Amino acid sequence: MRQGADYFLQPARATQRRYEALRAYFVEALPASQVADQFGYSTASVHQMATLLRSGKLQRLPVSSQTVWQILQDHGLPRLPRRDEGRRGSPARLDPVKAAPLAAWPSGARLPCDHAGLLLLVPAMADLGLHDLVKQAGYPSTSQLGAWQSIGALLLAKCARRPRVHHIGSLTDDAGLAFALGLSALPKATHLGSYSYRVRRQSNQKLLTGLVGALRPLGLATGEAGFNLDFHAIRHHGDDTVLERHYVPRRSQRTRAVLTFFAQDHTSAEMVYANADITKAEQAREIIAFADYWQQATGADPGLLVFDSQLTTYQVLDELTSRRIRWLTLRQRGTRELARLAALPASAWKPARLDRAGRYRHPRLHEDQVRLKGIHTTVRQIAIQNIGRDQPTLLISNDQASPAVDLFGRYAERMLIENELDAYIAGFHLDALSSSIPLNVDLDTTLTVVAGNLYRLLGRQLPRYQTATPDKLWRHFLDTGGTLHITDDQVTCALNLRSYHPVLIDGGFADLDVPIPWWQGRTLRFRFPPR
Repeated sequence: MRQGADYFLQPARATQRRYEALRAYFVEALPASQVADQFGYSTASVHQMATLLRSGKLQRLPVSSQTVWQILQDHGLPRLPRRDEGRRGSPARLDPVKAAPLAAWPSGARLPCDHAGLLLLVPAMADLGLHDLVKQAGYPSTSQLGAWQSIGALLLAKCARRPRVHHIGSLTDDAGLAFALGLSALPKATHLGSYSYRVRRQSNQKLLTGLVGALRPLGLATGEAGFNLDFHAIRHHGDDTVLERHYVPRRSQRTRAVLTFFAQDHTSAEMVYANADITKAEQAREIIAFADYWQQATGADPGLLVFDSQLTTYQVLDELTSRRIRWLTLRQRGTRELARLAALPASAWKPARLDRAGRYRHPRLHEDQVRLKGIHTTVRQIAIQNIGRDQPTLLISNDQASPAVDLFGRYAERMLIENELDAYIAGFHLDALSSSIPLNVDLDTTLTVVAGNLYRLLGRQLPRYQTATPDKLWRHFLDTGGTLHITDDQVTCALNLRSYHPVLIDGGFADLDVPIPWWQGRTLRFRFPPR
């Protein structure tokens, strides 16, 4: 062994020691224990370094800037010259663009719009008269912006699938989108966040009432087939909150959350009501609040209300019965009731057939009139077998006229509201809220209902997209840019080329000439590039 070998056998620097240890382990095939003793590691450390090296995750020490400069100098590359006095100092800043109404109509302008696809929803906004509904609902305004401009900016952010208000920054630089609301620029997240806390529940409920009144002439929100009702807990992501604990299914645990309530029109499968300002003490009577809302909005009591067994209490069901409001729900299986049903002869169960695809289309039904504690009248009970469960499923209702098989089929369709809530979570980021103030969440859920109906109105105009989810409508049609061409009496939105433009053309969007109220009656047209 030559003189100087100690440099390799007894390395002083940590990086060299690690290198020699790994070389001995891999190249010389020494056992890990011998390598550990020779270079001062534990056996486990040797194995860990070997694993990191194989996976390519072994970290290397960073090279200092002085070393880099020395290498560049050796290769004849000097440092960059120092900036002169005129170019030193902090970079120049542009004056911030503040949201304000347009000083004048920009006739002859040509505005790029990165989110021009959202203007496909503007005809539906005009048809519903959202501009006037927001004013009539009593939403607050500011010294610079009207109520419609603030609510419209929040609604566009919701339709653009931005999870939270502070994510609106990707929209605020879009001059074309600001022009669509009659603004020089869209309001920033600070304004929209503080504005949302000024909104009161009364304004949200008035907007929903006006929305129902505008949807009914269009064939939506009729309520003819009744409503599906459900609660949904939106988890709060934060600390130091006074929110109550609710069960959050996505987390499978009880945690601090805002409890929201949704009502879905069964015929159109679209939400018509939402409320996020609910406490545990008010939870059971929220179904009464919805019945009062619907009576006020339409002048008639709601149709058949369908919900699960945890939504309310028997005392509230008795109140609904006294008001002659029909309801259908599950009954929890009791031991005595299951024993009574098990003792029935086979002839007491009547076969039935459901006209639908899938399994379990041939249930067996048994009907009874039962009395339940808290309900003063007898209740119709329908027990169902042969649907894939070990024990019979029990339905209870005050509807004495409808056939039992129809009621069973109707309850099976209650999952539509769960599917729609899933679509809202995926399409409008309903679960992305983090506010500890329920009223702020209430505005977001209200705008979610409005956005869902705007998407539904768009889908109804497009062939084969009548039941498409918000996510599909967004990906196929709305997620695109374009250019706005402005004249004295018209705005033409020239959309960028997309594969699904023929569907829009078949839906009549190439022939639309819609007056927009907040443009003082000027019309909106769409233009599609030739293929």
